[in-house]
Amino acid sequence: MKQNETETQRVLGKVKWFDPVKGFGFVIPDMGGPDILLHANVLRNFGQGSVADLATIEMGVQATERGFQAVEIYRIEPPAGGSELPLADFEEIDPEIIRSAPLQPARVKWFDKAKGFGFANIFGKPEDVFVHVEVLRRSGLADLEPGEALAIRVIDGKRGAMATEVSAWEAALKIS
Repeated sequence: MKQNETETQRVLGKVKWFDPVKGFGFVIPDMGGPDILLHANVLRNFGQGSVADLATIEMGVQATERGFQAVEIYRIEPPAGGSELPLADFEEIDPEIIRSAPLQPARVKWFDKAKGFGFANIFGKPEDVFVHVEVLRRSGLADLEPGEALAIRVIDGKRGAMATEVSAWEAALKIS
């Protein structure tokens, strides 16, 4: 990346860290060079309130007086590794049932990262949907905020209605 350019460059990188409380984090570009600032507003414009460490992210980047900064996100992929092993909650469930569950629009009721779980509600349905922190990580997210809009895949599991995947709100809008 050249520092004298003011136009947006498309960059692929890995999330170094992101703190939703602080409202920012940094991305390490695959092509080398200085870390890229990722502000929470840019992430929110993509439809997410957080992103997992080591997630792959493709974004538009601009050089500023203070360094490189993400201005738009094009895609986010969850961190590689670990996702091939099933969660204990899903071990006895046919993988085809998990894959075929439809994406549904939902809103976060509450989520406690320290406890490792929380709950969401699908629009128009009264029951709570259990959201495990590992499902969040495998979906490329690090945390959820109350009231945050999501798209989730839900199955009936050991704990009742359980999320198997969590995506940005825009994913649910594309299917409606």
